[in-house]
Amino acid sequence: MPEVWELYQRHVGDFDRDRTRALFERSYLDDVAARLPEGAELLDVGCGMGEPIARFFIERGFRLTGVDAAPAMLALCRDRFPEATWTKADMRELDLGRRFDAIIAWDSFFHLSRDDQRPMFTIFAEHAAPGCLLLFTSGPKDCEAIGDWYGEKLFHASLAPEEYGELLAANGFEVIRHKAEDPECDYHTVWLARSIA
Repeated sequence: MPEVWELYQRHVGDFDRDRTRALFERSYLDDVAARLPEGAELLDVGCGMGEPIARFFIERGFRLTGVDAAPAMLALCRDRFPEATWTKADMRELDLGRRFDAIIAWDSFFHLSRDDQRPMFTIFAEHAAPGCLLLFTSGPKDCEAIGDWYGEKLFHASLAPEEYGELLAANGFEVIRHKAEDPECDYHTVWLARSIA
């Protein structure tokens, strides 16, 4: 199976056209924004083409760094939001040498295998400033799923919620908000945690 970023690279135009900007995520994004100081630094892991999530934070005056493995996605980001920082990287090898006030991984690292997801929490912790907020989506249970996406197979995986909780705690995060299959958020399973390390 190809790397997921390669599918996004091939279908950048389709995804850009079809990805809703309706901000069904707004409740969680507002929650993060309200907890951050003015001018806070955010890391968007798997930023895609920067809309709507990166745009949401950039327009509120936060300093954003976006990371994605698909060059075509980053090209759209740089064109639309030249004031932000856009970096090509595989999230599994991320080492920016900087710490952030918030880390967003919305609909991104759940494309990794379960074995690749577990070390991501150490990577998040290594990029987390004191009190850093971590917002991410997962599946509702321990599972794998293959979706049909523009005629290609798109992989998703999730750990059990108990394991996510253990990984967060082991890496110095406390859960402050969690909702499985939130009907007010397009049935996404969402986690919001805070670094207490």
